[in-house]
Amino acid sequence: MPEYQSCYTVSNLNSQIRNLLEGSLSDIWVKGEISNFHHHPSSGHMYFTLKDENGELRCAMFRGNNQYLKFKPGNGMEVRLFGSVTVYEQRGQVQLKVSLIEPAGLGDLFKAFDALKKALSEEGLFDPVHKQPLPKYPKIIGVVTSGSSAAFQDIIHVLKRRSPHVEIILKSVSVQGESSALDIADGINEMNQFGQVDVIILGRGGGSLEDLWSFNEEAVARSIFKSDIPIISAVGHETDFTISDFVADLRAPTPSAAAELSSIPTEDIYASLGEYKVDLSSVLEKIIERSWVRMDHLETRTSLQQPQKIIEAQSDTVSNYYQRIIQVMQTSKKNFVNKTNVLEKQLIGLGPSQVLNRGYSIAYIDSGEIIRSSVDIEIGDPFTLSTGKGSLGAEKTSDL
Repeated sequence: MPEYQSCYTVSNLNSQIRNLLEGSLSDIWVKGEISNFHHHPSSGHMYFTLKDENGELRCAMFRGNNQYLKFKPGNGMEVRLFGSVTVYEQRGQVQLKVSLIEPAGLGDLFKAFDALKKALSEEGLFDPVHKQPLPKYPKIIGVVTSGSSAAFQDIIHVLKRRSPHVEIILKSVSVQGESSALDIADGINEMNQFGQVDVIILGRGGGSLEDLWSFNEEAVARSIFKSDIPIISAVGHETDFTISDFVADLRAPTPSAAAELSSIPTEDIYASLGEYKVDLSSVLEKIIERSWVRMDHLETRTSLQQPQKIIEAQSDTVSNYYQRIIQVMQTSKKNFVNKTNVLEKQLIGLGPSQVLNRGYSIAYIDSGEIIRSSVDIEIGDPFTLSTGKGSLGAEKTSDL
């Protein structure tokens, strides 16, 4: 047994370990996978474990360093960390104090993003003076995205619910991959060549910086800037930002939000028509009142002038004016009523009851939820078919 001469206390030994490690392992890069990630809600500090196939290391990134991150770290993410090794003496625990974190393999992408953003900003592509206003009552909305994506389905759902009178034209493009940026740029250019859409929604669902990179390419940015048609950029989730968002005329946090921003609900259009009708009636009444006042004034003048010929001539003039005013007002009112009736019939024709009367039907389950796909119910499940003249019960017997 070794001869007893001196003995460290636990705290003294931990202090010695801290001095040795912190002096020799500072300002280093470490690569690994994040696990056990926790972002403290009150302090704002981040705590997590960095691991590889053979080991683990506790890490801490304090609020002063993490508040400017351009991405959100998460479990399973491969990252590179820059920091210094420290020892938490009270527990004798070794950890890495992190001052910088970036996704492994994406450091160059972040640099490319910032470089292109700065260059395009200095060139003026982001300036508000170039932003085009959105049309208040669009008739045709163009969508540039993947036709098989959930983002496109979200856009369709919102527009059909809010504004069923609006026509949707899709240009299906690849939104991820090597050639996707040119595909997106070509899609925007084709919408402009077509020339029939009132506004374009450029969208895709969320993803990593690498997944969304097509919308950070210069070709896409310049096609947006050159577009004669207003463009709404709806790429990723609310926290995602791309070069497309800065160049577009308007940025929407999600594809669904873009559909809402680009359309006016049908009920609002009805309300506007009602307001126009009231305003036109008021204008016509004021015209009639001014005409009567003028006629009364002319009659007073003629009564004061004795020569019969002058009286007769002015009386004829007043009568002609009166008849012309009445005719113009009647014609204007008739035209307004006809236009209002046509618009009302068009809107009614788009209603669900008219669709049912043309031979279509709506299938729904007992809870009232509409069956949109054959996979929404199982074989043997009962459901109801609603037609234009009554409903009937049914049961699913097979998948076709």
